[in-house]
Amino acid sequence: MSRIAIIGAGAWGTGLAVVLGRRGGHQVQLWAYEKEVRDSISERRSNELFLPGQSIPNCVSPTGGLQEALEEAQIVVSVMPSQHCRQLFDQMRPHLRPSMLFVSATKGLEEETLLRMTEVITEVTASGDGFSPRIGALSGPSFAKEVARGDPTAITIASQDADLAETVQREFSDPRFRVYTNDDVAGVELGGALKNVIAIAAGVCDGLGLGHNSIAALITRGLAEITRLAVACNARPETMAGLAGLGDLVLTCTGGLSRNRSVGVELGRGRKLPQIIAGMHGAVAEGVFTTQAAVGLARARGGVEMPIIEQMDAILHRDKPPADAIRDLMTRSAKSEIALRS
Repeated sequence: MSRIAIIGAGAWGTGLAVVLGRRGGHQVQLWAYEKEVRDSISERRSNELFLPGQSIPNCVSPTGGLQEALEEAQIVVSVMPSQHCRQLFDQMRPHLRPSMLFVSATKGLEEETLLRMTEVITEVTASGDGFSPRIGALSGPSFAKEVARGDPTAITIASQDADLAETVQREFSDPRFRVYTNDDVAGVELGGALKNVIAIAAGVCDGLGLGHNSIAALITRGLAEITRLAVACNARPETMAGLAGLGDLVLTCTGGLSRNRSVGVELGRGRKLPQIIAGMHGAVAEGVFTTQAAVGLARARGGVEMPIIEQMDAILHRDKPPADAIRDLMTRSAKSEIALRS
């Protein structure tokens, strides 16, 4: 029996707990910050705050203690919001062991450092008298609600450690949850993080009443932007055509369950960001945090051209009217359609 710790009991962390629990042969400790969530799972076997209506297997045990969650864990899955990753791993560090396998399932970038989540985890755990963690990134098109109810889903685990990737593939896969392997960690993480920004833009288009032509163009050119930045960060362009790139981008830009797209819809309708965030009741739209980091990362990598993401930064953080942003995108100087350059 594998002992697995999941750190973060939002919708996605809970969805992964359901997958691992229903597979059998696992003992899962699900760390939840909110007492309301822990009580809901203990008493009613459901996370009524973040993933209502989905039954959580009995082998999943909620806890509010990091030490308890990590005790004897063989695999540690981190699913906390990106802005809390460093702080939580710093708290977890005394309870981590070199034998553990780490899986980052958070899709975001750290705002101040521009680091990907596996880079943050490595930096924290390897400092001082720590160790170099065996780590991978789990990403792909996966709405938590659909994963939990058993809709067929395919995602990827990316790691330079082939044994880790194969272990996660074996331990996480079941007939309704297919896991592929990949060794392009940067590409998989950047695809998962940057697609959230494009999804907010897709929501803006919907909120403005624009049609399918606009969304198709946005997804296509958004993928070109993501690919440019990923390649500048030494990722492989073909990764962006896979599950963690195009697959997740299409899902998040078009699916009604996307929190990032929903934020964009409300922005397009004229609501202000603080008002939208206040109405999300604790749920996180990672794209809001990732946008500024993406702009900073593009500048740090030699000024990678990111027109859609730059306009989203202006809407989110400088109060630019969405209609003006769309106009400015459409009236840019004429370009040749070459994905990595234009």
